[in-house]
Parts: sequence; structure tokens; C-alpha cells
Amino acid sequence: MDTQSHFNNVTLLVTHYNRSSSLERLLRTFQELNCSFADVVVSDDCSKPEHLDVLRELSRIYRFNLVTTPVNRGLGNNINKGQDAVKTPYTLYVQEDFVPTLLFPEKFRSALQIMEERPDFDIIRFYSYLKYPYLKPYKDGFSEMYVKPWFGDYRKIYFYSDHPHLRRTNFLEKFGRYAEGRNVDRTEYRKCINFIQKKGKGLFYDNFKELFIQMNSETEPSSLMRSKWTRSNSFFIRFLRDSYRQIRYNFDILFVKY
Repeated sequence: MDTQSHFNNVTLLVTHYNRSSSLERLLRTFQELNCSFADVVVSDDCSKPEHLDVLRELSRIYRFNLVTTPVNRGLGNNINKGQDAVKTPYTLYVQEDFVPTLLFPEKFRSALQIMEERPDFDIIRFYSYLKYPYLKPYKDGFSEMYVKPWFGDYRKIYFYSDHPHLRRTNFLEKFGRYAEGRNVDRTEYRKCINFIQKKGKGLFYDNFKELFIQMNSETEPSSLMRSKWTRSNSFFIRFLRDSYRQIRYNFDILFVKY
């Protein structure tokens, strides 16, 4: 084994729900990349019995710590209980429908070295649907994110994201636990606001589609469904949506405590 690809101070944390084939693909790809961690935690949100049976078998093959719950409690609880099981200083958080690319081990080594050099950085983001709008070049293909409440691009809110990232394991102590009992979007939104309010710091990988691929199949599709308001490309709807976001985000950042 290439010891450079074994990260003995990092736990891979994967959140899972009813997509055991996707989870197997993720773990198999890490193995094919000769990329291993001190521990692997799979946090399951009460998947169907047929998926739980597969998870138990996979836990024997890939030797991960399976954390379950008797009832579905949503993304917030799934991340919280998974993070509670992590014992290493660093956490690589990945949802089960992502796959690392050949470039990942090399860039992950760089990210981990940066985190060790810079104790003020809380997070390093590897993937995004859209490029973060406010960046200052740092090194090794990473840029530092920065934000102020008056910045005009509403995407500033995604200073934090649930997409694949490296973070310090004391993340919950510093920024609070994830909101439970809410839908996925509201859970992530509250954490985004919280991260900005508490002055989180971090990096964004410039070529953000280079290190992970998100893959959903017909048999295991994404469980996230967005409203027509969110998905519409109408100029008028986009104008209203962006204006609303700008006002709402600025108000929440400045006045609402999560």
C-alpha cells in the first residue's frame, strides 16, 4: 500500500439513505485509488431493510463503523450522529452518491497539509454546483473564500456546503450541531448562515468538478426534489428569486441567530 494515500488522522464520514449500491461504489472507488483512512463511519438514516442488509454485509467487507437509527430523522440528525462517532482530528465528509476521481488523493494530501499549516481554516471544499463568487488564490489549486454582508452575489451564502469537504472534527463544537427535524434545504441553509455569523474560514478548490463526480442512477435516484420556483429559468422568476434571496440572506446574516 502507498502509505502516502493512507490518512491516519482522518475519518471518512458518509451519510446514507436507501442507496446501498451507490455507497458500495464510493467505497470501492476509494479502495481502487489506494486511498484509506484511520476510520470510516457510515451514518444511515433508517434505510429500508433490504438496504440495511446490504450495509451490514458491506461493513464486513470494507470494515466501516455503521451508525443507524430506528426512525428516519432527516439529514441534520444523520450528520450529527455520524460526526459524534468520529475520533480523529479531521473529517472527510462525503454523501453516498459521490465518486472520487484519480486526482483526489494528490489534492487531498495538499488540503490536509494546508489544514495542518493553518489552524485558522475550518473547512476545505472539494465540490460545488457553482463556483463560489468571492475567492482569493491561495495555493495548489485552492482559493480562500471571503464574504461580507453587503456583497451583491447571493451565492455568497454557500460559504459552507454539504457537498464533499474536509473539516476539523471539532466543527460541531465551534459552529453548533445541525438543525434536526427540518428538510434538507433548511438544514443546510441554517448551517450556511451559522458558519458566516461565527466567522468560519476555509478554502474552495478552483476546478471544483475535478475531484468528485456526483452520480445518480434510475434505480437509486436523488431523493431531493426542488420546487418549480427554485428550478424555473424564467427571467421574471429569476429576478424575483434572486432579489428575495439577497434580502433574506442579508437579513438572516445580520439579525437572525441560528
